[in-house]
Amino acid sequence: MAKQFADVTSDILNASLNEDFASLLDETFAESSATTGSVVKGVIVNLDSDAATVDVGLKSEGLIPLREFIEAGQTQATVSVGDEVDVFVENIDFRGQARLSHEKAKREQSLNLLEKAHADKETVKGIIFGRVKGGFSVDVQGVLAFLPGSQVDVRPIKDITPYMNTPLDFEIVKIDRSKGNVIISRRSVMEGVRSESKDEILEDMAEGKVLDGVVKNITDYGAFIDLGGVDGLLHITDIAWHRITHPSQALKIGETISVQVIKFNEDTKRISLGLKQLNEDPWAKVDADYPIGKKVKGTVTNITDYGAFVELAPGIEGLIHVSEMSWTKKNAHPGKMLSTSEEVEVMVLEINRDNRRISLGLKQCMANPWADYAANHKEGETVKGQIRNITDFGIFVALNDDLDGLLHMSDISWEKSGEEAIKEFKKGDEVEAKILALDVDRERVSLGIKQLSEDPFANAFDGVKKGAEVKAKVTAVAEDFITVEVAEGLTAEIRKNDLSKDRAEQDTARFKEGDEISAKVMRLDNKERTIALSIKALEVAQEKEAVKALSNNDEGSASLGDVLSKALGK
Repeated sequence: MAKQFADVTSDILNASLNEDFASLLDETFAESSATTGSVVKGVIVNLDSDAATVDVGLKSEGLIPLREFIEAGQTQATVSVGDEVDVFVENIDFRGQARLSHEKAKREQSLNLLEKAHADKETVKGIIFGRVKGGFSVDVQGVLAFLPGSQVDVRPIKDITPYMNTPLDFEIVKIDRSKGNVIISRRSVMEGVRSESKDEILEDMAEGKVLDGVVKNITDYGAFIDLGGVDGLLHITDIAWHRITHPSQALKIGETISVQVIKFNEDTKRISLGLKQLNEDPWAKVDADYPIGKKVKGTVTNITDYGAFVELAPGIEGLIHVSEMSWTKKNAHPGKMLSTSEEVEVMVLEINRDNRRISLGLKQCMANPWADYAANHKEGETVKGQIRNITDFGIFVALNDDLDGLLHMSDISWEKSGEEAIKEFKKGDEVEAKILALDVDRERVSLGIKQLSEDPFANAFDGVKKGAEVKAKVTAVAEDFITVEVAEGLTAEIRKNDLSKDRAEQDTARFKEGDEISAKVMRLDNKERTIALSIKALEVAQEKEAVKALSNNDEGSASLGDVLSKALGK
């Protein structure tokens, strides 16, 4: 009986305990189900060196690392015991221990705000802080969002630096809370702003108007300026009066500047802007400030193959042509005589206001060695010097360390042709020559070697005229011609058909060296020292003279046959 009572009592107690446990278990899971994955209010009940104990009204408290309470710009958490904080309940284990996060609570709250902004099509603030594949990472109210590269602006952006770490307005394009994906766009915001203000700005647009704008993009040829809804092009030539090689030398993306509308096309809505037009044109007083012949100082800004550009003042630049750099170095590259940023003294040679060009001279500010040489030497003077160079047309002879004189091929020898005479010289030979001409303006000194001696042909043509009869001596016999000497050093060639009027006598073999012949002068060239002779022409002329003489001595009634018969008989 007692055993039976004990068994019944045990069953009753076990049943009661099982019911209590089940009830407690149901209550625990109910609490877990109600709070897991949600943001709740919690109270900090304890702080230690690295964590805060937070009571969220569950069976047990949870721990949250103190670093999650550090706000932006702070170095440590500033919470205290008793502070009420938002926490995100990640899960509750079977022991009732809650896993909490303050950072995720802030994220959830931000996601709620972003979802509402997305639904209401409102813009949100964000900060671009990093670059990722295909775009950029953006902090939008504590939520990591993705900004595609094409959505940064209405125009492609080459340099994102000015946009980094700066609060900007974005529009939420897509948000997926389950995956934690947020895609945003700044381009849509800019397009909306531009669309609203573009018509208003264009309606009030006029050439000459001064506007404030933001440098939006920089290219090699200029910069695009955002005028508050519409873009204008500031060409590189309209940025500054002085020379710049790239717009980035004067402008920065994101910079606000004042510009003037210099051209507006109402049909295409294109706007051309100018920055330099807001300052006085330095060329307005160029004639007064830089008269021709004035010596001024400037800075070399650029060197080319044909010369060097020198900045005389901001916006005033002139060119030293390579021919105006040195009195003596005619073929040297400008880069070997000048360097960029070098300060030089130059002379103003010419001003072209229409093309905004100034011609400068560097050598004009130095002593002219040609003038110095002309002052110390005169024409007819004999000089000596080494051969510096030999060309097809003559020889250059060193007059001193800087100057060369030209010995033209025609002034080398009286007897030989220029080509033959040049072959007798080589570079480095010392020669003696006479100064034939001094031309300071053309920077030339003409020399001659043959002028050191008398012209052997000076009297060779005295008394000789075209058509006259001359005597000559045969000096050489060839198959087709003979060579004869008319005077000392003066020779001529007589071709076969000029040896006789009779074809049978046109044979060079009937002549030998030393024979004396008579011939008629057919052509005479004193300058070239050439003479052309013909025996045939002389014979024909003599025959005509004979016929004429006989004809004059006979009676007028005599026939031509009689005259010829008498002449032949005689």
